[in-house]
Amino acid sequence: MFDGLLALDVVDGPVPVVVFALAAALLVGLLLRRPSLRWLLRIALAAVVGILAAVATWLICIRWLNLFGESLGFGNYAWMAVAFVGVAIAVVSIRRRPAWRTAVAIAAVPVFLLAAGVGINANYGLNRTLGSVLAIAVQKPLKLAPPALASTGYDSSLWKHWTPPAGMPAHGLVGTAKIPATTSGFHARDAGLYLPPAARVAHPPALPLIVMMMGQPGNPDPEPIAEVLDQYAATHHGLAPVVVVADQLGSPYDDTLCLDTARFGKAETYVTTDVTAWAESHLPVTRDHRFWTAAGYSNGGLCALSFAIDHPELYGGILDISGEEFPGAEHPDATLRDQFDGDRQAYEAAKPFVKLRQFRHPGMTAIFTACRDDPAYHHVALRAAAAARAAGIDSAFADLPTGGHGRGALMGGLTEGVRLLYPLLGLEKPPA
Repeated sequence: MFDGLLALDVVDGPVPVVVFALAAALLVGLLLRRPSLRWLLRIALAAVVGILAAVATWLICIRWLNLFGESLGFGNYAWMAVAFVGVAIAVVSIRRRPAWRTAVAIAAVPVFLLAAGVGINANYGLNRTLGSVLAIAVQKPLKLAPPALASTGYDSSLWKHWTPPAGMPAHGLVGTAKIPATTSGFHARDAGLYLPPAARVAHPPALPLIVMMMGQPGNPDPEPIAEVLDQYAATHHGLAPVVVVADQLGSPYDDTLCLDTARFGKAETYVTTDVTAWAESHLPVTRDHRFWTAAGYSNGGLCALSFAIDHPELYGGILDISGEEFPGAEHPDATLRDQFDGDRQAYEAAKPFVKLRQFRHPGMTAIFTACRDDPAYHHVALRAAAAARAAGIDSAFADLPTGGHGRGALMGGLTEGVRLLYPLLGLEKPPA
C-alpha cells in the first residue's frame, strides 16, 4: 500500500486535478461574501502584498543569492505569485465572521502552497510520482542471471543479423539494482535498469550499454529513457541498448561535482569502476567499449562528458543533454573555496572544456542537445560541441526549439540523441 502511494502520479491524472480544484474552492469560499469598500480594499491590499512578497523572494533567492543557478521561468514565477497572493488573502480572512471563515482560511494556507508546488513540479515534469518528489525510491529489484557471453566482440551490423525469437516480449523491463561500491565505497542509491525486449529472451545477443545519470537534485529514474528506448525497440525488432541509470549523487541534494572528493566520496570511481564492472558481470552487454555510451541530463550530462574524457577506454560515445558547463557551475566561488581549498589551478583542471584542449582519442562520438528557450544551457551545449569537435571528437548538436530545462529538454534530448546513436551502435542501418 505504501509503495502504491509513492507511485501516485502527481503530474498527470487525478492528483493535480483534485489539488487545484480544492484550492479553487477554498479561494472562492474566502472571496464569497457581501462586498463592502473595506473588504475590497483589504483584498486588494492582500493581493499587492502577495505580489510584492513574490518579487522580493525572486530578488533575494534568484537575482542576489542565485540559489538555483538559473532563472526558474515565467511559469514558475507565476505559481510563486499565485501562492503568495492566496496566502495573503487567507491571512486577512482569519478572525472574520462567521467563524467558519477562519477555519477555511487556516486550511487554505497549506492547500495554496501545495497547489503551487504541484504546479511548479508539473512545469519541470521530472518528478512524476509522489515518491520521486519526496526523494523516496520505490525499489523494483530485477532478478538477473549472469550473462553467458564468452566473446568480447560485437556484431556492429546487429540490425541486419538479428532475428527476434518467437515469444519475445513486446516491451522492455524496468527495475532497480543495488550495485555494490566495492572499490569506491560510495554511498549510492539503487541504480535504475532498462532491459530491452531483445535482452529478455533465453539467449540474448550482446547489446550496447548506456550508463546514464540524471540531474541534481534528482533520482536515478530509468523511466524517461526506458520510455524513449521502448518506442525505438518497437520498430527495431526489440533491439535497444541496455541501460544502467547510475546514482552519481548519493543524495538528491548533494552535488558531488562528478569527482572523487573528501566531502562526498568517490562518485567518479563508483560510476567508472564499480558500475561498469557490475554491468559486465550481470547484464547481456558487449565487452567492446566502443559501443558503450556515457549519457546524462543536466548535472548528469556534465558527468557523462567528464567521465568519458577521463576514461576514453570505457566509452565510445557521449550523450550530453543540457549539461552543466563545469563542476559547481551554479556556485563557482563557493565550489572553489569549499571543494578545492581555493586552488584555482586544480579547479580549472577539473573542467571538461579545459581537459578537451589536451584530449586526443580518435573514434569517439559526442552528441549534445539543448533547448533554445533555455539560453544559458543552450549556449553551453554549443560551446561543448565546438570544444569536442576541436579535440577530434565526432560531434553533433541537436538544437531543440522548446523544452526549457525540464522534462521537455530531457525527453527531447533523449529522443534526438537515441536517433543519432542507433546507426552508430549497429542497431539500425547506417545512412547512405
